[in-house]
Amino acid sequence: MFGNVRLSLLDRSRTRADEPDAAALRHTVARAQRAERLGYHRFWVAEHHAVPGIAGGSPPVLIAAVAARTETIRVGSGGVMLPNHQPLVVAEQFGMLDALYPGRIDLGVGRSLGFTPPVRRALRADDSDTFAEDLTELLGYLDGRAPVTARPRLERPPPVFVLATGHGLELAGNAGLPVVIGGPVLWNSELVDRLADYRARAGSAGYLMISLDVLVADSVSAARELALPEAWALAEARTVGAFPALAPPDGSRVLTGRQRSVVESALDRTVLGDEVTVSERLEELFARTGADELLASTSTYGLAELAESDTRLAALFGRPV
Repeated sequence: MFGNVRLSLLDRSRTRADEPDAAALRHTVARAQRAERLGYHRFWVAEHHAVPGIAGGSPPVLIAAVAARTETIRVGSGGVMLPNHQPLVVAEQFGMLDALYPGRIDLGVGRSLGFTPPVRRALRADDSDTFAEDLTELLGYLDGRAPVTARPRLERPPPVFVLATGHGLELAGNAGLPVVIGGPVLWNSELVDRLADYRARAGSAGYLMISLDVLVADSVSAARELALPEAWALAEARTVGAFPALAPPDGSRVLTGRQRSVVESALDRTVLGDEVTVSERLEELFARTGADELLASTSTYGLAELAESDTRLAALFGRPV
C-alpha cells in the first residue's frame, strides 16, 4: 500500500502509574521481540534523564538488552544526545554493540539538552551549541580518520542518523547522512522546502525517516481514547514542568484551558483511527515529504491495546501478522 516505505518503531520505555520503573524496560524488550515477529525494520530506544515518565536513560545499555533478545531486527538509538557525551565514548559504545551484533546496530544522534535546568546541571551541560563539531568528531572516530582510534576497530561502522530540525537538516545534508524528523516541525508549512534543500545537499546519500505517533483501533474515537494518556502527559509537562508516568484514560480529569489546548494539539498531530483513516493520513504525509521510512513512536497506557495497534499498523504495511 505504501510502496517501498519502511516501517519501524521507537519505544521510549514509558513508565505507568501503577508499575515500578523497571517494568517499563521489560515492556520495551518484549515489544521489540513482538516487533521483530511482525516484520518491523528497526526498533529504536531513546535517551531521557531523570524524567518520571521515562525509564530509559542509557540507550547503549538498553540496545544491548534488546539486541540480545532478538535475532534479525535492526536496533538503535533515537537518539543519543551528543551534548551529554564525549564523541569518543559514543563511538566506542556503538562500536562494541556493532561488534557484538554485527550489521544490526544504528546510531541516531541528537542535540537536545536535559529536560530541566537541574538535570542539565547534573549532566554537566552548558548552553553552548557544539553539535556540528561533536558530529564531525564522532564521524572521524567511526571511520578511522581521527588522531585517536576508537576500539573495537570496525570495517563497516554502524550507520549514523541525525535527529534534525532546521539547521540539523543542513548539517546532515552536508555530511551525506540520513535524517529523522518528528514533532511539530513535521507539520510545518516550510518543511517541504527544507527537505528539498537537504536532498540537494545529501545527493544519493539522502534518506528521510519521519517519526510520529500512530494508533490504529476500531474507530477514530477508540484510537483517540488510546492517545489521551500521552497527550495528558505532554500537557502536564508543558504547564507544570514534569513529564509524568502514563495513567489510565479518565473522563473526569479536569484540565486547565492551556492544558486542553496542548492535548488537542497533540491529538491533531497523532495519526489515529481505523485502518482506512490512518492509511489516508499516512499517504498524505508520505506524498508531502517523500519519506523513505516511518518511525512510529506511539505509546498508550494499555499494553494489550498498544500491542494490537502495533499489529494492525504492521498489517497496513503488508507485514506478516
